Amino acid sequence: MNGPIRRVAVVAMLMFGLLLANGTYTVLFRQGPLDAMAQNRRVRDAEFAQNRGSILAAGKLEIATTMPSKDRFEYQRNYPGGSLYAPVTGYFSYDHASTGLENTYNAQLAGTADSLFVRRMIDLATDRTPEGASVQTTIVPKMQEAALTALGRQKGAVVALDPKTGAVLALVTSPGFDPNTLASHDVEKADAAYDALAAESTRPLSNRGVREIYPPGSTFKLVTAAAALADGKTPDSKVKSPERLRLPGTSTYLPNSTRCGGTTITMSRALEVSCNTAFANLGLEVGEDKLRKQAQLFGFDARHLSDLGGVASQFPDSLNDAQLALSSIGQFDVAASPLQMAMVSAAIANDGVLMDPYVVSSVQAPDLTPLQTRKPRVLSTPMTPGNAEALQQMMGRVVSQGTGSNAQISGVEVGGKTGTAQSDPSRKPFAWFTSFAPLDDPQVAVAVIVEDADIPRNDIAGGRLAAPIARSVMQAGLSR
Repeated sequence: MNGPIRRVAVVAMLMFGLLLANGTYTVLFRQGPLDAMAQNRRVRDAEFAQNRGSILAAGKLEIATTMPSKDRFEYQRNYPGGSLYAPVTGYFSYDHASTGLENTYNAQLAGTADSLFVRRMIDLATDRTPEGASVQTTIVPKMQEAALTALGRQKGAVVALDPKTGAVLALVTSPGFDPNTLASHDVEKADAAYDALAAESTRPLSNRGVREIYPPGSTFKLVTAAAALADGKTPDSKVKSPERLRLPGTSTYLPNSTRCGGTTITMSRALEVSCNTAFANLGLEVGEDKLRKQAQLFGFDARHLSDLGGVASQFPDSLNDAQLALSSIGQFDVAASPLQMAMVSAAIANDGVLMDPYVVSSVQAPDLTPLQTRKPRVLSTPMTPGNAEALQQMMGRVVSQGTGSNAQISGVEVGGKTGTAQSDPSRKPFAWFTSFAPLDDPQVAVAVIVEDADIPRNDIAGGRLAAPIARSVMQAGLSR
């Protein structure tokens, strides 16, 4: 009789042991995933009712803040600038989670980060309402406003960097959205607003500045020029520039979109007038491996600005000569974000040193204690100082007497490069411009893409559409 009782007791003990082990495992290792489950509305309610910290632009301007609310959530997330800063802040929504800095720095903003543990204990002991940390960005309001105004209702993006530090000074995409509509405590209205935005063919929720890549067109000729300079060419080196170039191994001809001025041209003049055949020949002379290496030194094939989910720009693998010729002028499968092309100009402007781009400079606890501080750091050195200076002067001539004349600023020397990129025969070309100013002491580098201009196809050109936008942003940056 005792034998069966002992066996039952052992089984019961094992079951209780397994139950306790499972409970311990759940508390220690599954709490995070369980809390994050979409079905866990209790956690969502608690998170939505937190007094989140502010997101700040330069000058301590609040671009995302929290106010007391007279409903069940207690606190309402608010975005004073509406759509102006949405590409940076993202949104904080009940049913649609969060994006941008609201997502990346959620733990700090909500006050649940490990670095705020002591603060939480003090708040608990003193019965004080917990408060999240603040996130300080590098965005300059004057430049952000100038970029949005200049871009207007055109579909596209603007990215501005400090060449010497890598700080993001402006980041605008169009069309945009108002994050206040998604942060509303009226959950049904917020869901309807999200569904409407998600259904828009213009994709207003997309961050075109850092999360979309496009054929860069002739702005990529800066990369080809840098590779040629590294390979021993000089601005005065002569390059073959026929009116049209038969792509090697094909019966297809590459035409020039501008008059190059003869069958032979200097590399400097080729950049100034954006001569396709000259740069296609340059790329063929430099070779696939050196051109790809140069692109990667400028940041291609790697992700940047992870705080905002930045994607990698691409330089294609395994090119034949025809594909190499097209890639040398930013066509074929070359694809770049506006951030990437701003990085190219910034590195050239910074005497060949590419700084790692960043948008958050610090995170501070509610008592202003620094929790994180971001210092500028070098990402790579794509060019020697001598070659960078040569390319700076070449870009200066593009603006002073070439295709980028619409970026001229009175009393300031500007360097730049235009681009008009074909993507699909059924869609209009993309208009590009990338630049920096002043030429002798660069303070700002800008890249602009106009994705779908509301003008006839044949009138679309980087110098005509994108250069004036870049000029407005540079002017705002130089007067800040």
